[in-house]
Amino acid sequence: MKKATVSLLTALSLAFAGQTIASSCEGYGPQTPRDIDNLLGENKRVFSKAPDSEEMNLCNIHFHKNAEHKAKDFSVFAGDNKYGGYQCNATSSLTAAELKAPKGKVCKNVKPGDTIEVHWVHSSCDVTPGKGLGSCLSDKCANPQLRVETQVFMVVNDENALDFNDLDYDGNVVNGYHQAKHIPDTTGKPVEFLGSTTGPSYTAQQCSPLQVTWSVRPACAKVDINTLATWCESNEFEEDHAHGVRKLVTDPKLLAPIN
Repeated sequence: MKKATVSLLTALSLAFAGQTIASSCEGYGPQTPRDIDNLLGENKRVFSKAPDSEEMNLCNIHFHKNAEHKAKDFSVFAGDNKYGGYQCNATSSLTAAELKAPKGKVCKNVKPGDTIEVHWVHSSCDVTPGKGLGSCLSDKCANPQLRVETQVFMVVNDENALDFNDLDYDGNVVNGYHQAKHIPDTTGKPVEFLGSTTGPSYTAQQCSPLQVTWSVRPACAKVDINTLATWCESNEFEEDHAHGVRKLVTDPKLLAPIN
């Protein structure tokens, strides 16, 4: 693997490795996550928005426990630890049936009533979906454009809620591009902005160097925990648990303006 590829792969991998790769955020591009209702940003680094996800290859699906981003519909603060972030406002109104725990552990650390933020990561490289963010690049494409389609869910025990397996990949190819079978389209117009990779290894002092176009849907949806459990037991991405969150970025110097 070429040195440039190794360098980018290392940066991508560190988002989930619990490590840091920088000592200061000075000079870095806009960071993520953010409050998507706050349109202000003063970061001077500019890069082109990635193409629409339909014109890119899906390369990875993973999820975080609690929402990394904040919006009017998911603004209940859950703390600033590894599994902090924000919960959906409607969590407090879930029924006893929706909160009934299924048998056994689900995705190692998920239970009914939890909020999760799902990331469908897309790459401009000619790649096949797979394990980790390293699947978003290759020897022949070491500097891809990246786009992350994002949806925040309340996890409920309800077979009438969304089936997570319907949001999977399962070899789906549309017009020559690897695509998710479905990404929610009834939770509001996605808020689009320039940012970075996320994950608990990054902070306001330890920034991500990668450039990512984000599309974050502003409303929560419900997903059936039983289908999430099935997905965690077997999927192309070898994902079996919820990842931690990066603390919300609030410094305007680390945020791009939202147009």
